[in-house]
Formats: sequence, C-alpha cells, structure tokens
Amino acid sequence: MGSSIIGGPVPSTPPPPQPAGGGAKIPILFGAVAALVAAVIYLFYQLSAIRTDVQTQLTDARDQIMAELAKEHESSTISNQTSKKSVESLKEEVDAARAQAGQLAGQAKVDANKHADELAARLQEAQDAQAKQVSSLNTEVSTVKDTAATTQTQVGQVSDQVSTLKTQQTATQQQLEKTVADLKSTVGDLGVQSGLIATNGKELAALRQLGERNYYDFKVAKAKKPEKVGDVQVLLVSTDPKKNKYTIKLIADDKTLEKKDKELNEPVQFYLSRASQPYELVVNQISKDLIVGYVSAPKVQTQRK
Repeated sequence: MGSSIIGGPVPSTPPPPQPAGGGAKIPILFGAVAALVAAVIYLFYQLSAIRTDVQTQLTDARDQIMAELAKEHESSTISNQTSKKSVESLKEEVDAARAQAGQLAGQAKVDANKHADELAARLQEAQDAQAKQVSSLNTEVSTVKDTAATTQTQVGQVSDQVSTLKTQQTATQQQLEKTVADLKSTVGDLGVQSGLIATNGKELAALRQLGERNYYDFKVAKAKKPEKVGDVQVLLVSTDPKKNKYTIKLIADDKTLEKKDKELNEPVQFYLSRASQPYELVVNQISKDLIVGYVSAPKVQTQRK
C-alpha cells in the first residue's frame, strides 16, 4: 500500500487512531441539527408572517373595492334620480305644449305643434341617455363585484398555498432528521475517525443539507487517464464485484497514492497539503470496471504545517 499523504512531508507510519476526534464530531452534528431545526422554526414564523401580511393586503383591497362599489351605487342612485326628474320635467313640458297647441288655431297651432315635437325629441334623447347611463353603471357595478369575488378567491388560494408549504416543510424536516439518524460513522482506512457515511444518493443529499463538508459525487470507469473529482484525480485500476473490492490511484499535489483492495462503503482517507483535515472517498457501488461514490472534502481549507 502506498503513502496516505498526497503532497507535503510523507510520514513513515499512518496517523494513530483519534477517538477523541470522533467524540468531538457528535456535538458538532447535534449543533448542526439544532441549527437546522432553528432555521425551520424561523422559516415557519416567516411563512406565518407572510400569510398574515398577504391576507391583510388582500382584505384591505377587498374592503376598498366594496367601498368603491357602495360609492358607485350611491352615485348611480343620485344620477338616476336627477335624470328621472329631468325626464319627468320634459314630459310635463311636452304635455303642456301639446295641450296648448290643441287650444290654438292656424299658424300658431302649427308653431305650437312644432315646439311640442322638438320637446318630444329632446325627451326621447334624454330617455335614451338615461337608459345608456343605467346600462353603463350596471356594467361597472358587475365588474366591481367580480373583482371583489376574485380578490376573495385569491385570499383563499394564498392561505391554501401557505398551508401546503408548511405541510411540505414539516415532511421534509422529518425526513431529513430520520435520514440523518440512520447514517453511520466509522473509522477510516488511516485509523482516523470518519464523519457520517452516506451509502446512497438520499443519504448523500442529507449530508449536503447538514453543510459540514463539501461533497463531490462521481462515476469513474476504468480508463487510461484519471478523472477529476473535486480537488483530486481518480484513476480506477481494478474492481472485484464479487468481493465488493476495488483498487484506485489518487493524484493530487503532483503526487500519486494507490489505495488497494478497498471495500464497499469504506471511508478511504487521504491528506492534501491545502487542508489539515483528511479528505474521504467512499464507493457505494462496484461493478465491472466501474465505481460510483463521492469525495468528501473539508470546508475549511487550512494548509498543513
């Protein structure tokens, strides 16, 4: 087996087991979960505040529309009354003119009838204008009513959407907590306590949400040239699907490190000069000339002394 450090001084023996490091990760994990729960609670109250704000705005809009509807109705009533009085006044003038024409003779009668006809025409125009105004006002009132109904519907839709978001958020949080609880921690091939290990895509997604490290998933086939995965290049040397074992070469910092006969879901650990904490490579699937897994890198890149 080759050296376990890529770059920097090459130690003669692998670092000794560090059980204290594993114990330190447990409070960090609980802290991360607590921070995640706090974030979910904060988001819950934010959603409640958004819901209240949107409902308030929509309710205010509805009240304003209803006030305008009442104002339009009042204006329509006054306008109709005024128009009605005007029409009645014209009718009275027409009746009076025709009565006067009946009492006259000759040219005076002709002039009176002409005047009565003119008044009748004005009366018809006034009645037509009144009918048109009433129709227009009815249309406006109907539009305002439709707008008010639409606003009320939108209020209900927003409430439903907020409730759905809360339900989805709760389900996501419960699923994340369950997945994290199922994850396992083990000792890597360098004898260093490893972090939580993901054995499938669902668990890897949960680790990403915890945010403790950076994760780079890969599918590496046997080839002549290595494949870049995060900060390192991986060259697949051989696989043994029956025994769930594989051999790879890791290239970084102008150094090559061979990891031979590694097992499925085993944390393969190695150091780079740019970080004091170890990198980890985990293979979740092994088939003929192909491995599938991920590389876990420390988020804090502090050069090793």
